Amino acid sequence: MSARTKARKRAIDILYVADVRQISIPESLAAEAERASSEPARQASWLYAREIVDGIVDHREEIDELIETYSQGWTLSRMPIIDRAILRIGIWEILYNDAVPHAVAIDEAVEAAKVLSTDDSAGFVNGLLGRIAQTAPSA
Repeated sequence: MSARTKARKRAIDILYVADVRQISIPESLAAEAERASSEPARQASWLYAREIVDGIVDHREEIDELIETYSQGWTLSRMPIIDRAILRIGIWEILYNDAVPHAVAIDEAVEAAKVLSTDDSAGFVNGLLGRIAQTAPSA
């Protein structure tokens, strides 16, 4: 598993914890930062995970609006928590990280959904991110 894939998983964990515990994302990030400081072997994945989560915090309103717009009949609150986290990461990578090609962002999100979520989630994530990528500037 690549360092970026591990970082995406860590970012999913941070977003998931914030939702489940009903705490702010920055609060969840701070708790993970404290834990990460004692695990120097995981430093490579931590830096990108933090970049992802900071980016989502900075652009959360726009990201969540896109999820609501493109999810066709699903509100954020009705979606599985894990799907919300995966979609937020995928959208951030598509729109705000020029170093990640859109296809890679979508593939990584779909793989995460296959492993971590429901049977229908991978198709839902693929379709939603694919529509957003079509409207985004090319990476």
